[in-house]
Amino acid sequence: MNPAQPLYSTAYGQAWCGNSLELIDRLDDESVNLVMTSPPFPLLRPKAYGNEDQTAYVDWLAAFAEKMVPKLTTDGSFVIDLGGAYQRGTPSRSLHIYKVVLRLCEDLGYHLCQEFYWHNTAKLPSPIEWVNKRKIRAKDAVNTILWLGKSPWPKADVRNVLTPYSERMRKLLAETDNRTEEAVRPSGHSMTKTIARDNGGAIPSNVLEIPNTSSNDAYLRRCKRLGVTPHPARFPRLLPEFFIRMLTAPDDLVVDIFAGSNTTGEAAERLHRRWISFEMNRDYVASSLAHARTDRDHLSARITAAARSQGTPQAILTLIPFAKSTTMVDAPPSPPLGTFRTVAGTKAGPSFTVSAWRRHV
Repeated sequence: MNPAQPLYSTAYGQAWCGNSLELIDRLDDESVNLVMTSPPFPLLRPKAYGNEDQTAYVDWLAAFAEKMVPKLTTDGSFVIDLGGAYQRGTPSRSLHIYKVVLRLCEDLGYHLCQEFYWHNTAKLPSPIEWVNKRKIRAKDAVNTILWLGKSPWPKADVRNVLTPYSERMRKLLAETDNRTEEAVRPSGHSMTKTIARDNGGAIPSNVLEIPNTSSNDAYLRRCKRLGVTPHPARFPRLLPEFFIRMLTAPDDLVVDIFAGSNTTGEAAERLHRRWISFEMNRDYVASSLAHARTDRDHLSARITAAARSQGTPQAILTLIPFAKSTTMVDAPPSPPLGTFRTVAGTKAGPSFTVSAWRRHV
């Protein structure tokens, strides 16, 4: 189903339910500053959220990436979280990640800006056959994150994602401040005041160590209370937040074409970026409301007749008893979403509005 309006909206964004290949067409050309997404991985075992076969994976993913090319701004970025996989029946790795890079860059004109690696320090040993049983492979604890640009010069500023200095670096900075002569390190580098300058933090590496330990977080607790199905494969909010901070500015537009529980939208909302999410599964769109909170930890929602007439599932309708008249603490005015078209170029109102996600970073 291709709805004429989003299932819900917040102060900064809209959550749409439908096929991304169709919904992408509704985006204005050169309107999207960042696509931050995690598509289903080409795993050998089928997952509840759906995953593509390895043999067709590259063509499948390329179809979405091709549609996004005209929608990105000239300095826009396309960031994709990709998990690795093994070939069926052997301890040989699938080459799909490398094939995706070649396809998107050589055929579609994207530019590979940098590879990042998300190290999930809490990931369980897998796959069982090669790691646990036969013990002939190490556990697969890293996802590859491809940062692609529409041009070789996408908007980026690592100063927005500086990491705290180590204790040793803080000591070095203090020593440099008190030094009158330059010091030469064993490597031959000259440590002058110009080099050893306090810039407010260290430049991060392209290895992001972020544990995914959300077995009983607020999202899951609210899903249980509301009776909605949680998404089983969510990345931690800090992951999209890193790239949103580095690659966008406030009021830029962030799009997730495989939104799942809409963690990207939550991160964008926190950082005052406009966002649009696309997700095919209505239950997962409904569950994304569990990210929301107000001053009394209730969802503030207004379900309209339009939402019910579109065949809204029971999972979403269960939110009605939790609707409150209270407004969100420090709720900002809703910014315009003029970069997003609806039917016949007009703006349709949201099916229901959630006064939520306005939280201080």
